[in-house]
Amino acid sequence: MTIPNLSQSRVLVVGAGLMGAGIAQVAAQAGHAVQLFDNRPGAAEAAKAKLAQTLEGLVAKCKLTAEAAAATLARITPVQAMAADVELVVEAVVENLDVKRALFAELEALLPDDAVIATNTSSISVTALARGMRRPERLVGMHFFNPVPLMKLVEVVSGLGTDPAVAQAVFELAARWGKVPVHARSTPGFIVNRIARPYYAEALMLLQDRAAAPEVIDAVLRAAGFRMGPCELMDLIGHDTNFAVTQSVFAANFFDRRFTPSLVQQELVDAGFLGRKSGRGFYRYPAGAPALPDVGTASPRAARLVVHGRGALAERFAANLPEAVRDMASDWVGLAVDGRELRLTDGRRAADFGPGTAVFDLPLAPAGDIAYAGDAATAAWLTRLGLVPRAVADLPGLVVARTIAMLINEAADAVQQGVCDEAGADAAMKLGVNYPAGPFEWLAFWGVPTVVALLNRLDQHYRGERYRVSPYLA
Repeated sequence: MTIPNLSQSRVLVVGAGLMGAGIAQVAAQAGHAVQLFDNRPGAAEAAKAKLAQTLEGLVAKCKLTAEAAAATLARITPVQAMAADVELVVEAVVENLDVKRALFAELEALLPDDAVIATNTSSISVTALARGMRRPERLVGMHFFNPVPLMKLVEVVSGLGTDPAVAQAVFELAARWGKVPVHARSTPGFIVNRIARPYYAEALMLLQDRAAAPEVIDAVLRAAGFRMGPCELMDLIGHDTNFAVTQSVFAANFFDRRFTPSLVQQELVDAGFLGRKSGRGFYRYPAGAPALPDVGTASPRAARLVVHGRGALAERFAANLPEAVRDMASDWVGLAVDGRELRLTDGRRAADFGPGTAVFDLPLAPAGDIAYAGDAATAAWLTRLGLVPRAVADLPGLVVARTIAMLINEAADAVQQGVCDEAGADAAMKLGVNYPAGPFEWLAFWGVPTVVALLNRLDQHYRGERYRVSPYLA
């Protein structure tokens, strides 16, 4: 199809809710004339009035000039009916296949053949949405993240019938709007909602195995650089919503066991413990997660102390323990304290090494909470290394290591299946859900053999499909 010049296009935003109003603001700030339509009487006008207040607040904080705010507001026109004189439509209506299809049929009866239709769907197949359209090649996913004016990521999602030129035109337009677009193929969850599943799933598996309390799991993952732990994040999202997305991804992948919903979360939903919005989830609100106990300080001593292994972590340990000797030929990282070993997890349990051995989690930051399986002496040495030890059950990969490995594995599958490329996966996870690094950045830091070995040990422990290694890594 002939693609109109979207850089100067007139834009129709359908849906004046939180997402639609944010999209209208971003388009108007980029200089587009924007029509805002909603079938609820007065909704578009109310959205513009609320936007006026938002812009006034930005002016008061000196984040926007009064002239720019006035110009943005002037470019947005609430309309009572959808018009044909636009080159781009962005829909942000309810997340329902039938409702969206009905809207697209109505739009196709109005619009010229070369107008582009973008859907802000977060989970529905763009391929399925295009079914029945007269010009399915004009439909493309333009998945913004909330809040739209602040979040940089836009997933540009191509369905089976999407014209590549349409996807590229929308990609370039999103960049012009100040966003960071990434191309994605229309598969369940697209990029972000798919790759993020293990962040929740591993926490739920650990809770099902009674490995640690929710507040411990959250603390060690926050210490690894995540803005919120998985349990507090699920409480914020709402367990009904998070559970429904998991069920949807599970079903859409023909019940691949990697995406199996959790009985732990099912029970929370059954009880009505939906998180912040119900006053109770993993935690009670408004109090939130209980404080973890202070572990104090420790100054353990040893007759013989050896730092094993190479790399940044071994160097950090050696710097904190000047009395230690080095064994740089060792094939593992950690400490030997008078013959007892304290090993960085490689997926094996402490029990797999025999009596006197302890394991600790992957420390992605030089300080903060860290999971370990061991005794009080283990905790004392971790404290001396500047870490805050948190005891968990002796399970493969502990908390952080297994979570990061599974995020890498899911991203590898997404690339293997052509959903996105490595750079797209990294950008999507950092900008869409504020991860401290992208999955392939973690892979470069950690190394493919290490990740594969850890996943294989998880697979040997649990058996089944959940922890099978992606062909892309293998």
